[in-house]
Amino acid sequence: MSPDGKKRAKRVEVVNEVRRNVRARKDNPAQWGTASYFAIPAFFVVFALTALIWKVPNWVAGLYLGASLVCFVFYAMDKSAATAESWRISEDTLLALGLVGGWPGAIVAQQVLRHKSNKASFRAKFWATVVANVLGFVALSSPLRAVLWT
Repeated sequence: MSPDGKKRAKRVEVVNEVRRNVRARKDNPAQWGTASYFAIPAFFVVFALTALIWKVPNWVAGLYLGASLVCFVFYAMDKSAATAESWRISEDTLLALGLVGGWPGAIVAQQVLRHKSNKASFRAKFWATVVANVLGFVALSSPLRAVLWT
């Protein structure tokens, strides 16, 4: 007890913080899920067929490539920030980058960097943006575009 009659700790020891909910992971990259494994080649086929049938401009392929590279870099920056426990890129930003065409780069980043590949809520939103992007691409490349923009 202290001189003023209050209880005080006598033997205090600093204990290192233990991170909770951290799963042990193997050193090999995250396993490719069936959807991840087939999504990029399947989109390549969809893109090629759409371009062949409806004459998609070449810059669209460049947009997907550029957005994918930017998205991969953002995932790498976020992974680095997560490891360093510093400022992170928001999930909404990562999802938006995927939505505008960077999702192929995001899939590669999720698998190569093992980042955002286990969080189920993020993965569900991510795949929703992939579906929305592909549907948007087909709709805007097809004659349906005229109906949508009038």
